[in-house]
Amino acid sequence: MSFPVDVVVMAAGKGTRMKSQRPKVLHRLGGRALAQHVIDCAARLSARSVVVITGHGAEQVEAGLQAPATTALRFVRQEPQLGTGHAVQQAAPVLPDDGVTLVLSGDVPLTRPETLQTLLDLCAGTRLALLTLDMPDPTGYGRIVRAPDASVQAIVEHKDASEAQRAITEIYSGIMAVPTQLLRGWLSRLDNRNAQGEYYLTDVVKFAVADGLSVAAHRIVDAVQVAGVNSPVQLAELERAHQRRVADTLMEQGTRLADPARLDVRGELLCGQDVEIDVNCVFEGRVQLGNGVRIGANCVIANAVIEAGAVIHPFTHIDGEKLGVKVGPGALVGPFARLRPGADLGAEVHIGNFVEVKNSTLAAGAKANHLAYLGDATVGERVNYGAGSITANYDGANKHRTVIEADVHVGSNCVLVAPVTIGAGGTVGGGSTITKDTAPGALSVARGKQVGIANWQRPQKVKKAP
Repeated sequence: MSFPVDVVVMAAGKGTRMKSQRPKVLHRLGGRALAQHVIDCAARLSARSVVVITGHGAEQVEAGLQAPATTALRFVRQEPQLGTGHAVQQAAPVLPDDGVTLVLSGDVPLTRPETLQTLLDLCAGTRLALLTLDMPDPTGYGRIVRAPDASVQAIVEHKDASEAQRAITEIYSGIMAVPTQLLRGWLSRLDNRNAQGEYYLTDVVKFAVADGLSVAAHRIVDAVQVAGVNSPVQLAELERAHQRRVADTLMEQGTRLADPARLDVRGELLCGQDVEIDVNCVFEGRVQLGNGVRIGANCVIANAVIEAGAVIHPFTHIDGEKLGVKVGPGALVGPFARLRPGADLGAEVHIGNFVEVKNSTLAAGAKANHLAYLGDATVGERVNYGAGSITANYDGANKHRTVIEADVHVGSNCVLVAPVTIGAGGTVGGGSTITKDTAPGALSVARGKQVGIANWQRPQKVKKAP
């Protein structure tokens, strides 16, 4: 492609049928705002710039969208909203004349980059090119009117169409590619003499025809690519279509999904070979699964790296947030475990049911198998951490670190009050509260002496007089 591309994203509408205070284009699909999908798609086309036209909730929209690393992002406002043509008129002053303008909709999130690339190739930097679709029920969409030689003559909006035109099933998707210099001239000729009293961008087609220029159309059959979101029902339908796309891609790459209809990826999921994922799992942020990883049913995993051969048992919750979570090769986690930001598990580590790990490093072979908490801790190799034990890491104002050196055995129901170090090879007796560092190899016991009272009677309930 020898011409630069500038993308215009229409994102000014209110979205009344969403019945939400949130601007429509910020509703999320696959973990990202609808308009963010469109911006990211534009970046994959190596677009020179993306211009987002905002209006309703402009400040929220502008704050809620991120620029891709390789593409300039800027915003222009359409106030009031007087139609699609009026919207693009607001963007025209910031569009350079030497390129092609690709017009996209901020509520149409699933157009494939390769489809848009074909449209740009059809435009070739010299003519108007439209993306069209055949629809069994085209109600509400602009119809493509063709001449006897099949060339595109006009787009007629549904409310302005005659009965014969409404019988046409080829519709305009709302996506076009047009040389910017030509677009600028056509925008200046728009008027609002129509049923809606709006300035229609689609009128540029009749201007092109009047000027003797050919109008090309790239007709597709995949309706999902041009489906917009106008209601929560449509959003849910597109969510499932998106998730099925993701599932199909994963399976094509070799991932085994127990049921592709019961997978939710709300970010980026990268899988090695022979990965198995059971039903009802949710992946958020960026998750990387190494070769042979197995994920049990009903897990929620966000911002984590899980290395080769690890097994995440059912109902485990892993959320790395900004710090991330790392699960080492061959580790076993869950069921019903929770790994929080900064958890870093080495090879063959075991984290069992109802164990929580936060901002802690566990070296190879360490185990915490039941009902325990490790927060702000450094745990050495082969440590066995008993059921019901916790690191008391917070003094009410500051966090402190616990160091448990290699080969330590911590008994059940212990409290390790940080800052404290348990020396290598040591043992902490069950039920102990440890407040001072312990020597390597030592048995440390800190609990009240057991007392037995013979023939002790429990209190009896006093019977009330009738």
